[in-house]
Amino acid sequence: MAEAVWELLERVAGRAAPMEELRELRLAVQAVPPAALRGRLSAQHLTALFQLLSVDDREQVAACVSILERLLQALDPLWVIRNLREELQKGLFHPDDSVKILSIAQVGRIVENSDAVPEILNSPELLRQIINCIGGERIAVAKELIVEISSVSAESLNYCANSGLLSELIGELTGDDMLVRATCIEMVTSLAHTPHGRQYLAQQGVIDKISNIIVGAESDPFSSFYLPGFVKFFGNLAVVDSPQQICERYPVFIEKVFEMAESHDPTMIGVAVDTLGILGSNVEGKQVLQKTRSRFQSLLSKIGHQAKSAPTELRLRCLDAISSLLYLPPEQQTEDLLRMTESWFTSLSSQPLELFRSISTQPFPDLHCGALRVFTAIANQPWAQKLMLDSPGFVEYIVDRSVEPDKASKDAKYELVKALVNSKTIAEIFGNQYYLRLRAYLNEGPYYVKAVATTAVEGAE
Repeated sequence: MAEAVWELLERVAGRAAPMEELRELRLAVQAVPPAALRGRLSAQHLTALFQLLSVDDREQVAACVSILERLLQALDPLWVIRNLREELQKGLFHPDDSVKILSIAQVGRIVENSDAVPEILNSPELLRQIINCIGGERIAVAKELIVEISSVSAESLNYCANSGLLSELIGELTGDDMLVRATCIEMVTSLAHTPHGRQYLAQQGVIDKISNIIVGAESDPFSSFYLPGFVKFFGNLAVVDSPQQICERYPVFIEKVFEMAESHDPTMIGVAVDTLGILGSNVEGKQVLQKTRSRFQSLLSKIGHQAKSAPTELRLRCLDAISSLLYLPPEQQTEDLLRMTESWFTSLSSQPLELFRSISTQPFPDLHCGALRVFTAIANQPWAQKLMLDSPGFVEYIVDRSVEPDKASKDAKYELVKALVNSKTIAEIFGNQYYLRLRAYLNEGPYYVKAVATTAVEGAE
């Protein structure tokens, strides 16, 4: 099939109106893996296809876009920018949206590639052209690309800021279109992942604006469209910045997270649980939550209940958040923090170990693995090891390979065993016999199958 692709490419390159060949080529490239196309593709082949986009024939343009999408996917972004720079620039000005989106998507691949992006950043004229071209577009992917370019460096952010595109995006955060607002906050959250992006957002007063919108959401009947994204923004900001400073400066954020988690709306509960998991993924964030005392303890009880009986998707999100909240790296296991994670664990349910064990025995691989990840999160903490040892049959369950039906489950169980074996306190708490069984499991690997000896019986068929 790859040979057929080369033949068709040659024929297309040599004809002025090759519609029949384009139809065949469109089908042929879909049947060949991208990697198989990489070796013999030349700039000449691709330039010929780009030239065929300059006609007023919708079918021909659609066929060429489909073929180029497949072929360009096979090529390294650095090769694309070095060999097809002019074609991509023309594509950004094309009257057909599908060609613009094709070109914007390729620029996006180049921006995300550390080897290729200097080709754009070291060419201010090209960067300016790209920004100006996509600035006039109302296509969502154009806005995403502006954020991607802004995230690369402080210099590229300045180009985008000077073009007025970032202020336009920020303006839409406070606009009347709730769905546009929801899309924009996702992009602004991406920008907040870089130090220069956070600095720009702070200088422009964007973080204060977002905080004020959350305050005003109380009286807005349409707030459910955008509020989840605004709360997630602060969750992500807290983790990359300082959870304590963000929560102290914007108390409405943590208050809103608690309100959402305490509500009866599954969508809001899901976002709140995700945000608590993000916030509590480092020690400083855990300490911020601990300061709320009994309110967080009672919220944990609700999260434990949701993990047991909510719809599957929310149960999974609760399990992931619980894992994130309870995990403590060995070097941060002070007595106070260990007491805190133990009290959080006991707040989840009257019998939390049995709760997660019952979830782990259910015939749903995602839930099964989610529960195993909770055990893995606490496996290196002495109080949890004592609980596991004191729970009848629990250690046998850990070393029993027959209860793991699929690869994901076997991998999750192996991570649990690894976390236990690598703990400094495990040999002392579990005792030598159990410790050696866990060591043997670890050494045998996740997919070990014990050989079953068979005895041949004389005369048997």
